[in-house]
This record gives sequence, C-alpha cells and structure tokens, in this order.
Amino acid sequence: MDYDSVADELYALRPEEFTAARASAVASARTAGDRELAGRIGALRKPSLAAWVSNLLVRSSPGEVEPLLRLGEGLRQAHQDLDGAQLRELSRRQHALIRALSLQARQLAKEAGHPIGEGVQREVENTLHAVLADPEAARAWAGGRLTKPLDAAVGFPAVAEGARPQRPAPAPASAPSRPDKKTSEQQRRRLDRARKESEAAERELRELRDEAAAAGEAAEEAKRQVDALQRHVEELTGELERVRSEHQQARFAERTARERARTADRRVREAGRKAATAAAQLERLTSSDA
Repeated sequence: MDYDSVADELYALRPEEFTAARASAVASARTAGDRELAGRIGALRKPSLAAWVSNLLVRSSPGEVEPLLRLGEGLRQAHQDLDGAQLRELSRRQHALIRALSLQARQLAKEAGHPIGEGVQREVENTLHAVLADPEAARAWAGGRLTKPLDAAVGFPAVAEGARPQRPAPAPASAPSRPDKKTSEQQRRRLDRARKESEAAERELRELRDEAAAAGEAAEEAKRQVDALQRHVEELTGELERVRSEHQQARFAERTARERARTADRRVREAGRKAATAAAQLERLTSSDA
C-alpha cells in the first residue's frame, strides 16, 4: 500500500464514493501501522464536480493528454515570438480544440452517471485554457488528481486586431543585420513547428473522436445483442419452468399409475385365490354327491 496508488484509486472514483473509500484507506494504513501514510491519505480532498470531470477526461482519454500538452508548449512559444495575425490563427485552433474536449468530457460524465450543466462545462473549459497557458497547470491536470478547476486567469492574453506581442528592444543601429535575419528565421521555424503541432493535435483529436464514436456504436450494438439474448434467456427460463412443471406432473402421474397397478395386481391375486378356493370347494361338493 503506497500513497500514489491509493491517490490514483481515490481520484478515479465517482465523487460520491470518494469519502467512504478515503476513510477505508486511512483505516487500512493505520491497521498496517503506517500513521504517516494514514495522515497523508486523510489530507486528500474530495474533488469538485468540475475537477472530477477534468480528471475523468485524463483517465478515460490518455491519448489526448500528450497532444494537448504539446499544443500548449507550441502556443506558449508562439506567444513570445509571433505577430497578432499568427496568434489569432493559433487561438482559433486552440478554442476549437478546447470546445471539442469539453464536449467529450461532458459525454464521459454523462456515461459515468453524472450529467453536467453549462456552468460545470465552462469550468472544465477554463481548466483546459489554463492547461494550455501554464506548464504548472498542465502538469497538475495530466496527473489526474485535481480537487478544483484550474483558474483560467493564467490563460493567454487576448490578441487584439493589429496587436503584436512584446518583443525585445531593437538592436543598436550599429548592429549588423545578420542577427535580425537569424531571428526572423527562428521565428518562422517556431511558427511552423507550432502550426504542425497544432495540426497534429487536431488530427489526433479527430481520430480519437472517430474511435470513440465507433466504440460507442459497437457498445450500443453489443447492448442490443445483450438485451436480445436476455429476452431469449427469459423465454427459455419460462419454457424450462413449464417443462419442469410438466415433468413433475408426469412423475406424479407415473407414481399414481404404478400404485394403482400394484393395487390392481393385489386384487387380481386375491381374486385368483378366492376363485381357486371356490373351485376346490365346488369339486369337493361334487365328489360327495356322487
């Protein structure tokens, strides 16, 4: 029993199961004589609904964690180097990706028995904005142990029309032009890298959503088959009960018939003996008359 495995198990549970499971884990640690571990487990906080949904997204869709983290790295670098037009393009992709992931999280929560409203979904989206903007937030989210939604205040600043991010002060006039060209080339490479990472993340998201849709359809088909087989089992169970009842009735009828047959056989034997006795008596009477 170790802290990380216990924490992972607790934060994978539904919110209503957390408190009782934590108490059980604390009791187990105390029974094992590890008071320090019991104290650390007891300090784990129950996640809010939005935090639980964010953790659920990480745990249910691990393939989407790394693409989002890579996109965040590219966006943070782009915000240091790119102009307003380029940032607006990446921002558009960022918002589309976050919206898609938040909708997926909402569907996962519904399937897990906890449908969420628009307010909780916005908290999930704010968490994803924070993940893209702040590496500390990204690490916390990827760990799957959030207790409350992350603050979107750490998100990227809005990029107004024509606005440009702050750049280093221009080089002195006497500086050669080669560093400016080198800087421009670095910016171009960073932009290309950020675009490629963003496009790769979007492709992975589309593929994962297609896989999720296919898995959902397969699950629905499997459920239909299970329901049909269940109905068939119920029909066969009813038929089995009917046959068992008829079998019991037939066995009762058999026993009754055998008893009647034995009774009839005894009566036949008794009648035979009586007939033999009567015949013997008749024969004796006939002989005496002669």
